[in-house]
Amino acid sequence: MPWSNQNGGGGPWGGGGNNQGPWGQGPNRPRGGKGGPPDLEDIIRRGQDQLRNIVPGGFNGGVAAIVVAIVAVFWLIQCVYTVQPDERGVELRFGKPREEISMPGLHFRIWPMDAVEIVKVTEQQQNIGGRNNSNSTAGLMLSGDQNIVNVQFSVLYTINDPKSYLFRLENPAETLQQVSESAMREIVGRRPAQDAFRDNRGPIETEVRNIIQDTMDRYGAGIAINRVTIEDVAPPRDVADAFEEVQRADQDKQRLVEEANQYANQKLGQARGDAARIREAAAAYKDRIVKEAEGEAQRFVSIYDEYSKAPDVTRERLFLETMEQVLKGSKKVIIDQKAGAVPYLPLNEVGRPTQQQQQQGG
Repeated sequence: MPWSNQNGGGGPWGGGGNNQGPWGQGPNRPRGGKGGPPDLEDIIRRGQDQLRNIVPGGFNGGVAAIVVAIVAVFWLIQCVYTVQPDERGVELRFGKPREEISMPGLHFRIWPMDAVEIVKVTEQQQNIGGRNNSNSTAGLMLSGDQNIVNVQFSVLYTINDPKSYLFRLENPAETLQQVSESAMREIVGRRPAQDAFRDNRGPIETEVRNIIQDTMDRYGAGIAINRVTIEDVAPPRDVADAFEEVQRADQDKQRLVEEANQYANQKLGQARGDAARIREAAAAYKDRIVKEAEGEAQRFVSIYDEYSKAPDVTRERLFLETMEQVLKGSKKVIIDQKAGAVPYLPLNEVGRPTQQQQQQGG
């Protein structure tokens, strides 16, 4: 070396073979003696010897076997996968989906040629509207009567075709959300706001579900819509107070209408009862008059039959009976001059109640 010629082969700092460094005398370590630490080269050498004894075929061949075994175990682990009861698996070979669907259990694939996509097939819920953010305008919709309402609803769905769900649409969840919002806006825009608040939520939910299902079927998304539920309908925050006033006025109106209907029903019931009572009384009066007329006619016929047999006697009897009926309630006293009645008798007091009778009656 160039520096060996100048300083006697002792390295770049000189010193020759005296183990001297650039600052003079170099370290002079004992090799395995009792007075110093063990030599690093000896430790490495002993470790290599022990490794040769453990690994069959020597150190070089044993390391290769271990590497192959580790690779084989790793490959086997990658080839086995598990599908849970609420999941379905779709295997892909070189990125192309296979026909069969992996059902729950253990399955084997050839990795890395085969890959697997796991899809949950249990019922899932997607919430739509400004549920967690009061300032969100996602649920604001224009109703058929030109009112703005904030509709929060949820869509419950299941995946009935995992392969279509994975590969027919780029983002099925986002597509479902957009389709659901569009369907709800369409139905709410056809109806007055009162239907969405409380009157006709059921028909709205049914129509929205049908539209979402038809649209997702046309897209081939592999999604089955189970139910659409309107969870909350509220006015925008800016007009909430005014809307509450309108709602209270509407409730008062409904209450007054109900009270008026109740009063009308009460009066109508009474009128119907009175009408029925009058009709029954009229019918009874009619029957009584008819029966009396029939009886009088029958009595007249009977009297006429008797009169035809003995006219003089019948006339006398009729006269006496008539006079009896006429004079029975009269207060007058008729005296026959031939009877010779005593003049001082108080005949005008006959028939009047006495003072004692009046007191008893009072």
